[in-house]
Amino acid sequence: MTGKEMRDMSFPTNFLWGGATAANQYEGGWKEGGRGIAVHDLMTDGTKDEPRRIYCRNDAGDEVTILQGECIPFGYQGFLKEGYYYPSHNGTDFYHHYKEDIALMAEMGFKVYRLSVSWTRIFPNGDDLVPNEEGLGFYDRVIDELKKYGIEPLVTILHFDMPLHLANVYGGWADRRLIDFYLRFARTLFERWKDKVTYWITVNEINVLGGYWTLGLASNHRKNQANSNQGETPVEDAGIKLQSIHHLLVASAMANRMAREINPDFMLGTMCALSGIYPATCHPDDVFGAYEFRRKALMFSDVTMRGYYPNYAASIFDQYHFKLRREPGDDELLRDNPSDYLAFSYYRTTAFDRNSPNTTTTGGQQAGPNPYLEKTPWGWPIDARGLRLVLNELYDRYQKPLFIVENGMGNVDIVEEDGSIHDDYRIAYLRDHIMEMKKAVEIDRVPVLGYTTWGCVDLVSAGTGEMKKRYGFVYVDLDDKGNGSFKRMKKDSFFWYQKVIGSNGENLG
Repeated sequence: MTGKEMRDMSFPTNFLWGGATAANQYEGGWKEGGRGIAVHDLMTDGTKDEPRRIYCRNDAGDEVTILQGECIPFGYQGFLKEGYYYPSHNGTDFYHHYKEDIALMAEMGFKVYRLSVSWTRIFPNGDDLVPNEEGLGFYDRVIDELKKYGIEPLVTILHFDMPLHLANVYGGWADRRLIDFYLRFARTLFERWKDKVTYWITVNEINVLGGYWTLGLASNHRKNQANSNQGETPVEDAGIKLQSIHHLLVASAMANRMAREINPDFMLGTMCALSGIYPATCHPDDVFGAYEFRRKALMFSDVTMRGYYPNYAASIFDQYHFKLRREPGDDELLRDNPSDYLAFSYYRTTAFDRNSPNTTTTGGQQAGPNPYLEKTPWGWPIDARGLRLVLNELYDRYQKPLFIVENGMGNVDIVEEDGSIHDDYRIAYLRDHIMEMKKAVEIDRVPVLGYTTWGCVDLVSAGTGEMKKRYGFVYVDLDDKGNGSFKRMKKDSFFWYQKVIGSNGENLG
């Protein structure tokens, strides 16, 4: 390829530049408009070193505390403990600032905005028969405001969200009945916005969704399992998670089938967390260890994109002493209703070292540190080149369009006396990642539909519950304990991203 040929290539004219948020971190208004209580509403704030917690009690009044990511013990339920701060209750108050925030997105030139819908705002308990019209009306207004500015809404149906009632009564996604409740939710959205929304994500980060938000209270499922399978040993938490993700995979496939009947022009994607992993050395055990670790994450995107579990899935299940329970017709549903595109989040890479502890997760996301990479203040490695590698890896594997729907860095922002916010570190991070995406598109010919940075307007950190871990182009005046005016202020990165979008990725200066 000649230098001139490389210069003549560019992003497609219809490339979707924009930003992304999640309702449970951003929306607020937790008791307004008929919204019900979700599991994440019980999660306290935390810090980099102190995890978020859920306080639980049983009928006798005994209390226990669990950490984010753990299952609530059998016989207990989460509750709101006085004297603690619960960040999701206010988020950064998009509920009352949506017009202002969308106007700021339009000023930056957004082509797309990825939002999620709070399940409990539409079905307060999750198993309700009739949707909450007031909740639907709120999102009607949001979508109409986006369309007014020519911004394409990218709607995530399920984004780390679980009605508390479904967790308490059914034990979360470990119970297959949740598929029907989810499909009622999805159908409501598909039919409501069939002429307004083209791009959909059925499930956010499906390979890690068995965690604290969706499965936070799933240990209650063990009672149901024990009652229906006398004499059988209840599965371990990893098994519960894997079975729950299978139910989500089936639900996603059924939603795809439903959506295509409602509007054949819908673009339907499923999302995975697919930050990369390297071997720490060229030692064969490191190389194959990294390969095995990576397959744990790709197993789930294999199902959503190819329509079947890969051959190695059985060996992963064996590691957890788990036997997947399938219902008749599951395999056909998965095979016949794959996603149109793969959406994924990319933040960092990690390294597999045979001689060091490696974080083992059912989603295969985090291994060990990489000494060659700089880190954010929260210890996340910064690896822009890894994004190009992952883009090529995924397209080589699936041969379907890709959509980067989360990318960004959490950092501490300082408001100067004159109100300016100089976030050069964020500009550098995003510039480097966009440059590598550009190479993947222009040189490697990987079809990428769009790029939405995470937390385009500041929101609460999912992992720590902090506000000071900021991602956005727009600063929100709020501290870690919920004090502040919610005033919106433009950072330097706001004007930088405006130029990037205006030049369709050519001006990264």
